[in-house]
Amino acid sequence: MSTVTSADGTTIAFAQAGQGPALILVDGALCSRSFGPMPKLAAQLAPHFAVYTYDRRGRGASGNTPPYMPDREVDDLEALAAEATGRHGGPVFLHGTSSGAALALEAVKRIPAFTKLAVYEPPFIVDGSRSPIPDGYLAELSGLVAGGRRGDAVKMFMRFVGTPAVLID
Repeated sequence: MSTVTSADGTTIAFAQAGQGPALILVDGALCSRSFGPMPKLAAQLAPHFAVYTYDRRGRGASGNTPPYMPDREVDDLEALAAEATGRHGGPVFLHGTSSGAALALEAVKRIPAFTKLAVYEPPFIVDGSRSPIPDGYLAELSGLVAGGRRGDAVKMFMRFVGTPAVLID
């Protein structure tokens, strides 16, 4: 495991495997570099790329500097891109899954080092297939997090996205 320091001083833990052009993988909200789909994907891509997996802030071995803002996660990607460029030169490729896809889309708008992007299941509803977020949902969710009730916040989110109750329990 290695680390980089983000713009706000947060330490971001990462691992790198393979050789070739640098590729940073951005996990979804509830994953880390050791839990979720990215470890298997990284292993499949390592023969072709220098694959970077990392713990998003507040997860795994990475630090967490409040308050949370998506722009800070983009700062984390900028620090990782600088590290990858320093080790492998350019270009740097980026892949994001779920909420990681949303971060990746923001990152490519701001960070010139990223020259190719792939996203999978970005969490955007672009038609009428899903009900809008209920009034008060974000305030309640933020209150749970601010009150240190992170488990309850995750359960609330999982119910909202349609996870079966048996899996939430």
